[in-house]
Formats: sequence, C-alpha cells, structure tokens
Amino acid sequence: MKTFRCPSRHGYAAEISPFLPSRLACAASQHYGIAGCGTLLVLDQDEGGIKLIRSFDWNDGLFDVTWSENNEHVLVTGAGDGSVQVWDTANPRGPLQVLKEHTQEWDLERPQSLCTFRGHEGVVYSTVWSPHVTSCFASASGDGTLRVWDVKMGVSRLVIPAHNAEILSCDWCKYDQNVLVTGAVDCGLRVWDLRSTRQPVAELLGHSYAIRRLKFSPFHRTLLASCSYDFTVRIWDFSRPEPLLETLEHHTEFVCGLDFNLHIPNQVVDCAWDETVKVYIPASLADLQPCAD
Repeated sequence: MKTFRCPSRHGYAAEISPFLPSRLACAASQHYGIAGCGTLLVLDQDEGGIKLIRSFDWNDGLFDVTWSENNEHVLVTGAGDGSVQVWDTANPRGPLQVLKEHTQEWDLERPQSLCTFRGHEGVVYSTVWSPHVTSCFASASGDGTLRVWDVKMGVSRLVIPAHNAEILSCDWCKYDQNVLVTGAVDCGLRVWDLRSTRQPVAELLGHSYAIRRLKFSPFHRTLLASCSYDFTVRIWDFSRPEPLLETLEHHTEFVCGLDFNLHIPNQVVDCAWDETVKVYIPASLADLQPCAD
C-alpha cells in the first residue's frame, strides 16, 4: 500500500486521471472543512510511492474533484463557498475559471449555466452521468430519493424512494445502463434496476456508520467499493451469496474519497480525514481477472 501524507489537510475526494494511470488528484480542506482554506493536490504514483506534482489553494474548503475527460491537464473542484473552480495542472497561477452558481449544468465555453434541474426536496449530495446514455444523469439527495434525469427533457424521468435516510452517494454500473447503486446514512448500499424499482436488486450491509462514497468497478459487472464514516473501505460483489469480500481498516478517521483506476485493474485510491491518501489493490481482488465483456 502506498501512502501520501498531507499535514493539516483532511481529504474529501480522490480521483485517478482517465488519461494517465499514475496521476491522481485529491480535494482537501483545513480544519475538517469547518473553517480555513482548501487545497487541490495533484499527485503521481510509482513503485516508490506517491509524490506531490503540484498543489493549488482556494480560500474555502474543497469537497470534490473530477478530471476532465477531454484534456489530461484540466480538473474541476467544488468549494464550500458554492463555487466551482476549473484548474490546469500546467498553469501554477490559479484557476482558469471560477463558476459561481450551483445545482447547474455547465459549459466551459460560456460563463452561465445551461440548465437548472429542480425536483429534490433536500440537499443533493451526489450526481453522476450515465456512461451509456449521453443525455442522462442520476442524482442522490438528503430527501432519500434517487432521481434519473434527461437533459433534453429538463425533468426527472424516474424517482426512486431508495432509502428512508439521506443518500450521500450513487454510481452507475459501467456494464449495464439500467443498474445503479446508492449508499446512505442508514449504513446500507442498495443496488437498483431501473426497469423494476419496487425493491432493490441487492442490499449490502456491513458498515456501521454512514456511507460517504461508493464506486462501481470499471473491470467487473457486479463489483463495487464503498467508504464510510466508520473508518473503513469495503469491497463487495453483489452476485455472491456473501457479497462482502473484504473490509479494509487502514484509516483512523472518516474515509470520504474513493475511486478505481481505469488503467490498472482493481487498483483503488482513497483519502480520509486522517490527512492521508492511499493507493492499493485490495487482497480480495489481487488475483481477479478483468471481466471479458
């Protein structure tokens, strides 16, 4: 396991570049995100460990990060002041753009949002584009619902009362356009088939506190990972009678960020409030071959 320490910075989100298998980013905040500034950490991993390539500071906490899928140097972060920052790793001077609306769909060619989507009755904690249908995305909210939206229609096409608790994360299966997973404050993960939503396909239990983030594997149809305020990362395969494959307890604080490497099968990155970023292949996945389809 490789570890990078970021003193006085508490990790909230981590993501591996879709272009470079060794490049990753972490969005972190001072003072657990309650006060102080935020820092975007751009990191590289090799056989010797993880090293810092560049860091960018913002005057409020940073709570999420994602890489551009069109430019290997560009990232986007979300801050506690309600703004979105667009960064270029080749430009050390500051963000390329700062966008100051929220709950919007953005086009970087223009300073205003393209669309506003309304319908949730609580905080929206997570959104994810469908990897199969370009005009669709899903959102998870504190109102306990999972919603599927169509950009062309401007409204939600499907509303699923997924949990009787706040939903903090959702993700789309990379192999099936009808399958999503949700993770909630009730400590459970639920796998949903959009063709029949009366009950989940599977319910995955094991965490003892809220599930902060989850990700489907890009290499296996029924494999996913989750991280939680119980200080653990858990690996699941919902096709098995005993779906919990592994519990990793390598953090000493809330684990908030999680991602799979798109280039290196079964490699995971996570980050936590204990001021560390970790990269590893879980033991339960070490000998698992990528899905044929």
